[in-house]
Amino acid sequence: MNTPTVSIVIPAYNHADFLKQAIESVLGQNYPQIELIVLDDGSTDSTREILAEYSGKFFWETQQNMGQARTLNKGWAMSKGAYLSYLAADDYLHPGAVKAAVEKLVANPQVVLTYCDFNMVNSHSQILRRKRTPDFSYTDLAVRLICQPGPGVFFCRDAFERAGFWDESLRRIPDFEYWLRLGLEGPFERIPKALASYRMHDQSQSFGPIAVDRAEEMVNVISTHFQNVRLPPEIAHAKPEAMSNAHLVSARMHLNSGRYLIALKHALYAFNNYPYIYFRPRTWRIFASGLFDRIGYNSVGWFRRIFAGK
Repeated sequence: MNTPTVSIVIPAYNHADFLKQAIESVLGQNYPQIELIVLDDGSTDSTREILAEYSGKFFWETQQNMGQARTLNKGWAMSKGAYLSYLAADDYLHPGAVKAAVEKLVANPQVVLTYCDFNMVNSHSQILRRKRTPDFSYTDLAVRLICQPGPGVFFCRDAFERAGFWDESLRRIPDFEYWLRLGLEGPFERIPKALASYRMHDQSQSFGPIAVDRAEEMVNVISTHFQNVRLPPEIAHAKPEAMSNAHLVSARMHLNSGRYLIALKHALYAFNNYPYIYFRPRTWRIFASGLFDRIGYNSVGWFRRIFAGK
């Protein structure tokens, strides 16, 4: 098999408890040409000490905190691989993940990205459930805002260079915004195997308050994306539906954060853009998700106050 170099960037910020497993999952791959770059993004825990244990095995350095998007852009800019990837410091790859992705990309030159199914695990790496990702559809991605990629993505450098770097102004959805742009360069292909694990733990962003500007990101991203003249006509004509879905996502995030009036405003915008959205069960699941996340966050805070004697 052709063995082009694969460059994997790990942006590490205060995940010392999980960093070794992420690193070892890359070093233990059965693919011979891997360039691993680990960038410590200003961690205040023992991340640097852990990285020092791997001196000479891969490139790593410590920097002032720059955020995920800027850190990944830096790592990819210094990398040399024909294929690129990234791995969160609290996630990990499964054996054979790199080899499976490269085989798929080499065999299908028109494909610009591969993604896979993945396991959702807890802080002890115990499997909570398997996430079966949907098959790729650019309509689902750009209009219904269903983000197919997750942990375990690999993509072509030439497509990456055409699409440009990640948007460093985004904090919550820089990956989703990038897949929108990369999807215009060629199709994505799903590998129907669990080749990575996504970790759910106390420090992960599963639910909890979301800053106002981050809750507005989806609306801003979709509004900007639909100004792209390269959009296929069938996608461009679906802008009202896409904007409606974007407002629903923002409404859920504001609802999750207890900003009920702002959530209501976005719910009304969603109706004005595409009234039929309210006839879909998925719409009500989105609202329920925001409400239950808010209830869950309040319950956690209530229990913490009880046990703290406050």
